[in-house]
Amino acid sequence: MSANMKGVLRLGTRASELARTQSGLVAELLSERTGREVALVAVRTEGDASAAPVASFGSTGVFVNALRDALLAGEIDFAVHSLKDLPTTPAAGIALAAIPPREDPRDVVVARDGLTLGELPAGSRVGTGAPRRVAQIEALGLGIELVGVRGNVDTRIAKVQAGELDAVVLARAGLARLGRLDEVTEVLDPIQVLPAPGQGALAVECRSDDTDLVALLADALDDPHTRAAVECERIVLAELEAGCSAPVGALAEVAEGDDGEELWIRAVALSPDGALSVRRSASGPAGDPIGVGRALAAEMIADGAHDLLDPQLDPQHQPAEP
Repeated sequence: MSANMKGVLRLGTRASELARTQSGLVAELLSERTGREVALVAVRTEGDASAAPVASFGSTGVFVNALRDALLAGEIDFAVHSLKDLPTTPAAGIALAAIPPREDPRDVVVARDGLTLGELPAGSRVGTGAPRRVAQIEALGLGIELVGVRGNVDTRIAKVQAGELDAVVLARAGLARLGRLDEVTEVLDPIQVLPAPGQGALAVECRSDDTDLVALLADALDDPHTRAAVECERIVLAELEAGCSAPVGALAEVAEGDDGEELWIRAVALSPDGALSVRRSASGPAGDPIGVGRALAAEMIADGAHDLLDPQLDPQHQPAEP
């Protein structure tokens, strides 16, 4: 089943403001670079319809599968996801055609009175639904209370404005795309809080048998440096067999080395309470992101990373964190 390569391309997106904004950015870039007209098609997912914790949905990509089903059914031609939502295992019939240039992957704080995490009084209530963030912030020993929270960016920030929470922790990339960076009171240093693997990057998928569209999307949108970095981060997650409730952070980047481009990566696996952790870094050729990531993961496993992670975790599912 092939997309009409002369007509309007149908881009599937979740219905949230952030998802529509991200998809709109991809649509504009594709139209600008190819001259093709793109129409957004909203697809409702199970994750959007429920207020339950993301980890409770089981082993599927709760924000991903509905879009993939629409792709395979021919209802849309391609889809845009937050890359950190994608399961690490490939999906039959689906091609990850492009990974556009990444936004700043760091986490940020939106707190009352312009405060940073370190300035919040002991006992302050800080909202985040991500075990990765909880474990790393707990490890900082700030004496704050971490509170589970779900909902879109508006909902989360509104809880701070209403005084229900003293702060929330979010991905900087989402606020940047929504034009809301002026509300950020602190950008968290990755030395303290490493982001989720793939955070800040977008994934553009289409049907793998639609080879003309795969080529079009790859040529117009794919950024080799971003792809190398996120592939390295995601193979660490896969090798650690970590999933939707796993406190695992990773951040890679391509930099110029003495012998050409090199890939640098830092990663951490923590116990849920942040009391124990395995932190490692590695570097290697930018052209071998999988090899670099696997080598780092092997070091972490040898140092006891598996012992920190819940053996009941499902390795097929990843966190969905705004």
